[in-house]
Order: sequence, then structure tokens, then C-alpha cells
Amino acid sequence: MASLSSLLLGCFLLAAAVFLHRNGASTTTTHLHFYMHDAYTGPAPTAMRVVSGRSLLDDGGDAAPRQFGDIVALNNALTEGPSAGSARVGTAQGFAVRVSEGGVVSDLSLHMVLEAGEHRGSSVTAKGRIDMDAGERESVVIGGTGRFRLARGYMVTKNYDYSLATGGIVEIDLYLQH
Repeated sequence: MASLSSLLLGCFLLAAAVFLHRNGASTTTTHLHFYMHDAYTGPAPTAMRVVSGRSLLDDGGDAAPRQFGDIVALNNALTEGPSAGSARVGTAQGFAVRVSEGGVVSDLSLHMVLEAGEHRGSSVTAKGRIDMDAGERESVVIGGTGRFRLARGYMVTKNYDYSLATGGIVEIDLYLQH
């Protein structure tokens, strides 16, 4: 009976040590800010509809720029500033599925690979509902690699200069704990 008590006490102490280590460990908070350049048209598009859904609106025979069921693949530049000539800091790769029958709402999966500066070689992945009619959109950070391994946090996106027909520039703020 004494050995069972010792075993239970040992397990309890081990569990307490693991709990205290994980909850007492210091975390770093990082804020990243950049601009994503999303181009659906031109000589070198960086976003492309790969599956065409169906339009739920009577648009007079013209295809709507975005339709329910569309799947769009993304391979967009991330830059320090909003201008096309701004320093490139990475690439945003992922896909969006148009999930709403009313409005332009997508389920976004976005992997942001950082290619410059102190975070070079690291990445952050975000997932969330993107309502293009909203002024700001919030998504959850589901992880990362490199310096951001086991990251958690959130991403806020805003249209900087954007058109549903051609694409444009989206401002991104990432708030991470890692």
C-alpha cells in the first residue's frame, strides 16, 4: 500500500512540475505589420480562381468577380509598405473558398512565409472567416515555424486599396505569442 501511495505522490508531483513549467515559462509577444499585394489580372497574376462556383445573383449574363463556391489560390507578395516598390518581406500562400450565398465571405487559409529581416525563414499560418464588406476582419493564428513555432494569436486585415474584380492591397497586422 505504501508503494501505491508513493507512486501516486510521484505522479502528482511530476504533473505539478510540468504544469508550473508550462504556465510559468516566459512568452514573447510580437507584432508584425505588412501589406499583401493580391493581383487577379495583369501579365503575372498572384491570385487565381482555380474552381468556379455559381453566381446567385441575376447579373445580366456577366460573370460576377466572386461567386459562391469559388476556390482561389494565392501566392502574394508581402511588403513593408503599400507601394509595389516597397521592400519585400515575404510571401502569402494559401487558398480561399467563397462560403456565403450573400456577400463576399470566404474561409481563408493563409501561410505567410517571411523572407527578410530578423524573422527570415520563419512562417505564420492564419485561418478564418473573411467578410470583404467588413472594415476590419479578424482571423486566428493557428501556428508557425522557426521563431514562431507553437505561435498563437490573431491576424487583423483591412482593405488598403482593393477591388473585387482586379485585387489590390490588403493591410495585415499579426499579434503573436510564442
